[in-house]
Amino acid sequence: MPVHARIESLNWENQFFATNSGILRFEEGAPLLTMPCLDAFSRVQAKIPAQHTVLLDGLQQLGFKLVEGEVDLALQPGRQHSAPAVELATRADIPVLRALAAKMFTQSRFRAPWYQPHDSGRFYAQWVENAVLGTFDHQCLLLKHGEAIQGFVSMRQLNESEARIGLLAGRGVGGQLMDAARFWCQQRSVTTLRVATQSSNTAALRRYIQSGANIESTAFWLYR
Repeated sequence: MPVHARIESLNWENQFFATNSGILRFEEGAPLLTMPCLDAFSRVQAKIPAQHTVLLDGLQQLGFKLVEGEVDLALQPGRQHSAPAVELATRADIPVLRALAAKMFTQSRFRAPWYQPHDSGRFYAQWVENAVLGTFDHQCLLLKHGEAIQGFVSMRQLNESEARIGLLAGRGVGGQLMDAARFWCQQRSVTTLRVATQSSNTAALRRYIQSGANIESTAFWLYR
C-alpha cells in the first residue's frame, strides 16, 4: 500500500538525544512517502491508530518496525469532598524527582536498539523536571511520608474542560495519586481527565481502570 505522509523534524528530541529524527504526519494532500525521503533521517517515527491495519502493512513494507503499543484513557473527575495529602513540587525537589523518574521509567519506546540504554530514564527525568518548572506539564504533585517522596503525578491542563496526566509513579500509592489528580481537576472545573500508557504496562492499565477510566483509543508506535 502506498503511504502518503509528511516528515516533520523532531527538533527538541534531536537536540536532547543528539540524533536526526523525524515523525510522520498523515495529512490530506501529503506527498507519497519514498525511500530517499526516509533515508534523510537516521530515525523516523510513526504513530498510527491500532485499527489502521492497512497503513500498518504499508509502513512495514517501507521498513518500519513495531516498537510499542499505546492506550489512551479518559475519566470524569467527579466530586471529592476532602483534599488528598499531597503538596506541590518545588525546585528543591527536582534532584530527587529526576532520580526517581530515571529509575522508574526505564521501559518505554525510547529503548534500545533505537536509543541508548539510559536514554529512557534520562528523558523522563527531564520530563518531571519540566513539570516542576511548568514548561510542559503545568504542575507536579507529590505524595510524601515524612520528608521522603513516595510518589508523584504531573498535570497539564489542555483546555477549559480537559486535562492530562503526564507522569504518574509510586509503588503502592497509585490510588492516592489518582485522587490527587482528580482533585486538581475539580479545583479547575475540568470535566475530563486523560491519561496514556504503554499497552505492555498492565499494572498502569489496571490502576487507571480501577480509578474509573475507560479506554478511548489504542495506537501503535513504529520506527524506521
